[in-house]
Amino acid sequence: MLGALLEKQSTVPGSYPLTANALRAACNQTSNREPVLDLDEGTIERTARSLKDRGLLRIVWSDTGRRTLKYHQVLDERLELDPEERAVLTVLLLRGAQTPAELRTRTERLHAFRDVGEVEACLHRLAGRPDPLVRERERRPGQQHRRWVHLLGPLPQEDAVPAASEAVDRDAVIAAGAEQRDARVRAAYDAVAPAYADHLVDELRGLPFERWLLDRVADHAAGGPVVEVGCGPGHVTAYLAEAGSAATGIDLSAAMVAEARARFPGPRFEVGDLRRLGRPATTSGWAAVLGWYSLIHLAISEWPDALAALVRPLAPGGWLVLGLQAGHAVRHVDDWFGRAVDLDFVRHDPEDVVRLVRAAGLVDLEWYLRGPVTARGETTERLYVVGRKQA
Repeated sequence: MLGALLEKQSTVPGSYPLTANALRAACNQTSNREPVLDLDEGTIERTARSLKDRGLLRIVWSDTGRRTLKYHQVLDERLELDPEERAVLTVLLLRGAQTPAELRTRTERLHAFRDVGEVEACLHRLAGRPDPLVRERERRPGQQHRRWVHLLGPLPQEDAVPAASEAVDRDAVIAAGAEQRDARVRAAYDAVAPAYADHLVDELRGLPFERWLLDRVADHAAGGPVVEVGCGPGHVTAYLAEAGSAATGIDLSAAMVAEARARFPGPRFEVGDLRRLGRPATTSGWAAVLGWYSLIHLAISEWPDALAALVRPLAPGGWLVLGLQAGHAVRHVDDWFGRAVDLDFVRHDPEDVVRLVRAAGLVDLEWYLRGPVTARGETTERLYVVGRKQA
């Protein structure tokens, strides 16, 4: 009912607020509804009174013609929604779980989004509120795209948050082979490199915990060689260099390395694969190796070999530092920074990651789990793990 009122207020303002009969017809509309309903007049009146008691609807008298009761929603006032948020919630209320691309198409009469990225940004704002209004569903087997649902009422059983113990196939990302996955990752980052760099290049200014951790890494290195594998646009490598480390960045994407070199001419940046990391030219080992959101595309079965490749060139006493999104899902992305991509992000349980790092032979482990920074549109917890190679 609230979705129907929101929709008609925007699309047929001349006949709004709605009479009980008009509201019933709007709710039972056979197009642009999922599911299609068949509500009777009594249900409409009872639900309207319930919504009025909750402060979500006003019942007013018609100001022209016959004295007729009409219904006016105040949900957008209560939630302080801007026009694009209002449009997205309206369509989610009327049509259930939908992808950002579907939402962009179906909100055209309510708000004109320029691209899917604007829809995703709106969804993340709604999800990042102190009381979230939407949530991204886990992608089910056989589904190509992830869908979003509103949180204004009870979730259907299929939308319940999966338990931490629910099995997730984190090896599905290499079903066609690791080489094909690597090619998709490389192509995706090459495609988005300029926009990705613009978006992330200053991110550390708004991340005090991450700066604290990087400062500790620089203090530990004491001017020694540090390498960031999967350095992307180079801002983390540059931060370590400014803190006094002899910092190097490597990345699988040549376009990302080009962005890093152009934006930060001080550190050394090279194209390379973290699974074939060598030792620094000047010493027998790295004082620190950072996998800062760089193992996020690997299958869980690949982690032991990847960690061994990162630990092997560490100097005795050197640190391995990992950063990643915590979770229990494989997230597929096919539109990223306005470019078509075919990319999977693998989220891991913190206990699994700590166990794998310990199995790699590191000691004095520390791990930190922080909540999402909603002002930046984050919706997932972030995990950081620090381990030391024995002398």
